[in-house]
Amino acid sequence: MKRNILSVAVISTFLAVSACTTEPTKQDAGMVIGGILGGVLGSQIGHGDGTTAAIIIGTMLGGAIGGAVGKSMDDTDRLKTAHALETVRTGVPSQWRNPDSGNTYAVVPTKTYETSSGPCREYMIDATIGGKLEKVYGTACRQEDGSWKTQ
Repeated sequence: MKRNILSVAVISTFLAVSACTTEPTKQDAGMVIGGILGGVLGSQIGHGDGTTAAIIIGTMLGGAIGGAVGKSMDDTDRLKTAHALETVRTGVPSQWRNPDSGNTYAVVPTKTYETSSGPCREYMIDATIGGKLEKVYGTACRQEDGSWKTQ
């Protein structure tokens, strides 16, 4: 039962974002990744009749947190994240503070692997936004033009 509810939550989140006709933004990607991780966490801590509520609450909270991190990153922060994915060894953090927003970020590539279209990296971002620490996990793959696109 837990697995079915979690599957519905993940598929619903994916369909809601993929139904858009425009390219997903970092906020969209953060919201989806956060929602999925929140739903998974909710499925682990909920028991009995509370499992469904825990999954729903976890999905909603995760989506909100992930979306907030994605929205708060400006172009400079996105470039620094891409630079970290391109140049930093797995497990090594790349940190910076945005002087305009005051937000701080630490990007840590956690896994690197090859696909038929090129390299991909899993990563973790610790972001302090408005004095509050947020964590985001994701995967990005290098495109033909050298840019990194979140998956």
